[in-house]
Amino acid sequence: MAYVASEDRYESMIYNRVGRSGLKLPAISLGLWHNFGGVDTFENGREMIRRAFDLGITHFDLANNYGPPPGSAEEMFGTVLKKDLAPYRDELVISSKAGYYMWPGPYGEWGSRKYLISSLDQSLKRMGLDYVDIFYSHRFDPDTPLEETMMALDHIVRSGKALYVGISSYSAEQTKEAISILKQLGTPLLIHQPNYSLLDRWIENGLQDVLEENGVGSIAFCPLAQGLLTNKYLNGIPDDSRAKSPTGALQETQITPETLRKVRALNQMAAARGQSLAQFALAWVLRGGKVTSALIGASRVNQIEENVQALNKLDFTDEELNRIETILHNHGDH
Repeated sequence: MAYVASEDRYESMIYNRVGRSGLKLPAISLGLWHNFGGVDTFENGREMIRRAFDLGITHFDLANNYGPPPGSAEEMFGTVLKKDLAPYRDELVISSKAGYYMWPGPYGEWGSRKYLISSLDQSLKRMGLDYVDIFYSHRFDPDTPLEETMMALDHIVRSGKALYVGISSYSAEQTKEAISILKQLGTPLLIHQPNYSLLDRWIENGLQDVLEENGVGSIAFCPLAQGLLTNKYLNGIPDDSRAKSPTGALQETQITPETLRKVRALNQMAAARGQSLAQFALAWVLRGGKVTSALIGASRVNQIEENVQALNKLDFTDEELNRIETILHNHGDH
């Protein structure tokens, strides 16, 4: 049976303006980093994408190397687009990135004009698209002049292959420079995608200020710290978890007794607020409106449904915020 999107898909999602642009993103976006590759079950991924859209998640975040194998997440998404979401293309914000290793030889990664433009051409082909809404430089290239990388992004927008451009995991200084170059070129930087969660707060040391001062939005990846900030690890490391997977980005060594103490204390706070730990962690990332959108991953439909419920309680009292700081700085055992 043909897919028809839910009529009430826009009723409960929150949409936030991206910096000083005209674009709005859902407060919760879906990333296809894991569980949407060629090694994964297509129908499960398809069901998650459809359900996400029914819940008002209009933003789907990809990259050239997502899989495994690399490129297969974009192919999978392209198939779902063709089968189910083609009539809704203008309601969607689709993003891709280039920066990490994609093919052999000197032009298969980093930030050269040659790599970024050819990579996006490949991504568009895989997804069956004429353009993406946002295209990112996935990581800063220490060996290519930043001017070249930014000129490539500017060219990509002018050639109609992307509507907006972003950067990911650039430091505060690198971001400031990128903003300045793009401003001169006439293609403003729309968004920065950094790693940000209760357990990784590096962006608070300068980057958030740079973004705010320059009217640039942000979308936090790994807001649940690769699943650490969910109920999955509260009683140790389960066999089916990402930490046990040889291809997972979360390593068993990261799950220290001290980290687990913090996570359990945060879970108690979440329960007192009537939230799951994941909902609590997402609400915290979105607190105060500094972060435009939290980028979730998922392996099952019910995880998406649970995460979207975080939007029912985004406010924190000063007392709660102070308690969180105490937990995070006092090893979680007070």
